[in-house]
Amino acid sequence: MASGKSVTRIDIRRTSPSYCSTPTIVIFVALCLVGIWMFSSTIVVPEEISLQDAKSETKDQVPGVDSQPSGDNLGDNNGNTIVDEPNRETSMDEEKLEKTGEKLGEKTHEEPLKENEEVLTELENKTPDFGDLKQTNEGGETNKERRDTDTIGENSKKKKVEEIEDMKGLKPKDILPDGAQLELLNMTSTQKGSWSTQDAESEKEKELQASSSPESQIIYSWKLCNVTAGTDYIPCLDNEKAIKKLRSTKHYEHRERHCPEESPTCLVPLPEGYKRPIKWPKSRDKIWYSNVPHTKLVDYKGHQNWLKISGEYLTFPGGGTQFKHGALHYIDVIQESQTDIAWGKRSRLALDVGCGVASFGGYLFERDVLTMSFAPKDEHEAQVQFALERGIPAISAVMGTKRLPFPSKVFDVIHCARCRVPWHIEGGMLLLELNRLLRPGGYFVWSATPVYQKLPEDVEIWNAMFALTKSMCWKMVNKTKDKVNRVGLAIFRKPTDNKCYEKRVIQNPPLCQDSDDPDAAWNIPLQACIHKLPTDPAIRGTQWPEQWPQRLEKTPYWMSSSQIGVYGKPAPEDFIADCEHWKRVVRNSYINGMGIDWSTIRNVMDMKTVYGGFAAALREMKVWVMNIVPINSPDTLPIIYERGLFGLYHDWCESFSTYPRTYDLLHADHLFSNLKRRCKLLPVIVEVDRILRPEGKLIIRDNVETINEVESVVKSLQWKVRMTYSKDKEGLLFVQKTMWRPTV
Repeated sequence: MASGKSVTRIDIRRTSPSYCSTPTIVIFVALCLVGIWMFSSTIVVPEEISLQDAKSETKDQVPGVDSQPSGDNLGDNNGNTIVDEPNRETSMDEEKLEKTGEKLGEKTHEEPLKENEEVLTELENKTPDFGDLKQTNEGGETNKERRDTDTIGENSKKKKVEEIEDMKGLKPKDILPDGAQLELLNMTSTQKGSWSTQDAESEKEKELQASSSPESQIIYSWKLCNVTAGTDYIPCLDNEKAIKKLRSTKHYEHRERHCPEESPTCLVPLPEGYKRPIKWPKSRDKIWYSNVPHTKLVDYKGHQNWLKISGEYLTFPGGGTQFKHGALHYIDVIQESQTDIAWGKRSRLALDVGCGVASFGGYLFERDVLTMSFAPKDEHEAQVQFALERGIPAISAVMGTKRLPFPSKVFDVIHCARCRVPWHIEGGMLLLELNRLLRPGGYFVWSATPVYQKLPEDVEIWNAMFALTKSMCWKMVNKTKDKVNRVGLAIFRKPTDNKCYEKRVIQNPPLCQDSDDPDAAWNIPLQACIHKLPTDPAIRGTQWPEQWPQRLEKTPYWMSSSQIGVYGKPAPEDFIADCEHWKRVVRNSYINGMGIDWSTIRNVMDMKTVYGGFAAALREMKVWVMNIVPINSPDTLPIIYERGLFGLYHDWCESFSTYPRTYDLLHADHLFSNLKRRCKLLPVIVEVDRILRPEGKLIIRDNVETINEVESVVKSLQWKVRMTYSKDKEGLLFVQKTMWRPTV
């Protein structure tokens, strides 16, 4: 062996004056390059990596190095994307998105108000900094398969072509949707390009290391709520301490909201034997008894066909106190009595007072009418909970001492069927609240015993009601009988101008002061007065909206170009841009890209809406959307109603007036970061857990800091993280609640 070595060295020296021949150098360099390539491949695309490791190990890199979750035109490679889709881990080509991101950045920087741009962040965060994008993929299975097919010596272009070929067989829900990233990229008016500065990289790494250090981790200790209401706990309606201190309950003060000083952070337990809710439309007719295990209404209202027990189900024959033989016949009788009501065309939005189990609203869906049903949490045990479990919109509320949380002049029809409200007392204060809510020219349908019975008490109430409505300038357009259900109903119409008010000899009820804002509705005491109707044709309330469904896409006539919209454009342009933006987000991301089984989704809430674009984009889905305008956000709720959608005002620093486990999907666009300025975030997330059904979904679009906070909390609640995406300071989080509850 030694002599062999010596001969070799001697031979080399004899053939060349140098130590190595040219072929040897080439071979040596080639082997080095191969080694470097293999080493770098192993580092860049790990075969197995945990979620946390993916976040902490991913660094900013030059575009074109990392393998990305597949999808066309997804942006540059400085974001973090994690998709939790079992057996669907994939990688993607980022070259096209890099170019797209650069073009978007150039365009939005030069022309920030172009129609095709989507500058849709909130005013307080209108131009977030989008610079770096990193993307990682959990698992790395597809990446490994792709590496195994690569051969040594292939150039990067050939490798890129093969990666694109590998992606052709992937289905949309196998990948992070391009819409999710593109729409997120378009949420800004500036773009810094594909490379970040060293200062930005270093600062971000410091923050990442600090957030992942053991000292920064918060340990959450969860407990079940120990309250009398048990599985039906609504913090602001079950505050026994506050209710006991009330001086009077004459005006149903004990049924109104009394929120605890400190919002609870305990978790509401599940009813024993809770099951996945029955899907719509079957849920309209039956629900699991174990999900709402209450029988009092069965005994009290079963003879009126409200609901019945049938084995492990609660069934709903479609009846009610005034329509024992079915809601559809009753609904048709109303229209036959006043054809101008025109369900689903002229009349799109209804308010059902004292709704019971909401069969009236449930069957109005067949007439393309959206009904806001409400009833108090009272001795009619869990009536609103029954409604929501059925997939019918409803809230817990009462006609008491305060205005209902809706703007003025928004409902096309208001309905009361034996709703047990004393409309005629105390100057008609409660009926005057309905007058505030009813659109000029809208109808009030009253079906109650005073309309058709001749008992002394009924006659007295009817005479008082007739006098009151006349003094309010309501015209009784019909008084008729439903021969099948053997009940009667009276239909009144609100005036469209102030002529009648001005002609009244006796000004009782009086007109409200000009300083009284009829749209102010959050914790405002009721007053027994009439609000004047607008006279300027450019003011909301002087024209009836377009017929449904045209009104959904129609810019409200009272939105003027001289007004500045929420996003800084002239109001009509703002409205249109918002509509187009959410159409793309919903189509590209929420429906086609995130793996959501929409057959399991019925009750949806947009927790912070602007113009109702998210709800409008879901029109073709078999869902309804409760649009919430937070009390500290621009008051755009009248616009939402003008479109034929509905919602209410709410303060998310307090609990929402609904039962636990009543929504299938919650959507929050820059809500939580806004709330952190006013209240603690933890109780808000606990409230989300309370109202979301087990296996329900939560989609959050917010800044990365807030996204990380929410993700940390929901993970401690054993929720599944289905997808995370971030681009510098903005991100998206998609999580799913589980059946988990802490042990007692």
